[in-house]
Amino acid sequence: MVDKRHEVDRCNCNVIHEEIVNQVKAKMPLEENLYDLAELFKVFGDSTRIKILWALDEAEMCVCDIAVLLNMTQSAISHQLRVLKQARLVKYRKDGKIVFYSLEDDHIKQIFDQGLIHINE
Repeated sequence: MVDKRHEVDRCNCNVIHEEIVNQVKAKMPLEENLYDLAELFKVFGDSTRIKILWALDEAEMCVCDIAVLLNMTQSAISHQLRVLKQARLVKYRKDGKIVFYSLEDDHIKQIFDQGLIHINE
């Protein structure tokens, strides 16, 4: 007896919808862009980084302030900020010896807003 719960949904037709395939293929981003997009979404896959981004959407903050806000060490926050900088999600400016972080641009806020809309539907 075959257990139907483990069958994979697949198309059993022999007809190829060539027009549809060609339309989608023509609009498909370059492979390297899709890879970069996947890497971007991996950065969003960490709740600490999400909290940092959320905080920086509210206000420009230094490492010390973020560490206190999230009840974490400055070292842990610095590590996460480094990841966020590499992904071009945050930027910084120096004011004397203090380094302030903020979101790189409005796109990050839009990603957040769309994600929250989606999970709250």
